[in-house]
Amino acid sequence: MDTGFFDLLDMLLNFGLPLILLLLAYFTGTWIERRHFRSIRTREHENVEFPVVSFDTMPQDWNAGSGRLVSGSVVVSLDYFKRVIAGLRAIVGGRIKTYEPLLDRARREAMLRMIESARRDGYDAIFNVRLETSRLANSSGEGKRTAGVEMLAYGTAVRFASRFARPS
Repeated sequence: MDTGFFDLLDMLLNFGLPLILLLLAYFTGTWIERRHFRSIRTREHENVEFPVVSFDTMPQDWNAGSGRLVSGSVVVSLDYFKRVIAGLRAIVGGRIKTYEPLLDRARREAMLRMIESARRDGYDAIFNVRLETSRLANSSGEGKRTAGVEMLAYGTAVRFASRFARPS
């Protein structure tokens, strides 16, 4: 056979396959991210009336009968394409825009999980809400690359002494 054919095949395998995998990762990651944002928006709409505040003391008009700590956590990872882009940005410095949707998704999902936990257990509101973030690194030899983030939302859930005394 012609060596030109093998050279072309070799070039396609060396450059085409990685490019195809990169594009596949990009489109799959984008699809998953969009689907997750749709789910978040729907659940936020369902929980819009549930009072959640970051005050460290309970509002005076909340006549609480009982309370306990509630939390919600999530681990979200970047797709391969965004990791590559973030790595390139890290070389030259500046704002890493590919991480911003990741943090937004993680923050909103953790808050929703906390709220859903409180509602499921019959609580009426949450105060003293706090957020914690942890970076998860790859366990490979490099160890400095971010595999994803964990976001933890926690606060004090309260049951109102009178169900009809819900604050306005």
